[in-house]
Amino acid sequence: MVEARSLSARGGRILLYAILIAFAAFYLTPLIVVILNSFRSFQEITQTSVLGFPKEFRLDNWVQAWGSYCIAGICSGISPYMWNSLLIAVPATLISTLLGAMNGYLLSLWRFRGAGLIFGIITFGVFLPAQMKLVPWAITLRDLGLSNTLAGLVLIHVVQGMSFTTLFCRNYYVNVPQDLIKAAKVDGAGFLQIFWRIILPLSPPILIVTVIWQFTGIWNEFLYGITFSEGSARPVTAALMALSANIAQAREYGIESASVLIAALPTLLVYLFGGKYFVRGLTAGAVK
Repeated sequence: MVEARSLSARGGRILLYAILIAFAAFYLTPLIVVILNSFRSFQEITQTSVLGFPKEFRLDNWVQAWGSYCIAGICSGISPYMWNSLLIAVPATLISTLLGAMNGYLLSLWRFRGAGLIFGIITFGVFLPAQMKLVPWAITLRDLGLSNTLAGLVLIHVVQGMSFTTLFCRNYYVNVPQDLIKAAKVDGAGFLQIFWRIILPLSPPILIVTVIWQFTGIWNEFLYGITFSEGSARPVTAALMALSANIAQAREYGIESASVLIAALPTLLVYLFGGKYFVRGLTAGAVK
């Protein structure tokens, strides 16, 4: 009887693993196809199909994708657009995280009338579709003279990101003991002193979460990039769209595949090196 149960449990486990492997293979198939095509020549792909193993691994696609392939008439590959995305994502991530931390600190530890209403208004931006904000942002950027500039996209992502960062930080700081703040006030510490010397040293778990969340979200954002930028001011996601929409020449699937993989590397590296801290930060914020 015990042996039969053991065999039944083993069979169930094998079936479970088989289903999980099948789902994983199905999910990873597009990525595997893109990786393989990035090492295949144009002739090989056109003579066979986009599905196939490289007869010879070639790095030509990667070299051209980075530095010489023409995108919307600019023959410099995706490298300039990668730098554009970095110049957008890094400052927007840092500024929105800092502002979100200060908002969360103010709304959770400095009680005042209307704090709940203000928190609700700020976080309401989380639930608004991005398409609803295109016209207001177009008017704002026009009036500020920031249309088709990297600074304009930084401004958009800072304002948009504050909803998320305020939500995360406020829910984390609300569990900080009020007695800690009262003791600091008794010792003569002011608003900013308490924030810099007490709150920030307690904040690495949630700040890591917000930095990873913001950086990946801004790097992968597409709608604002393609709407409010053009030419050499595009972020990499908008450049990839222009690359795939190029109908003036035959589709270079190998170069397009290499470009997609290069563009995905920063966020992939962020999750590889910071993923465990992301999970720890979410857990700390949940059970603190």
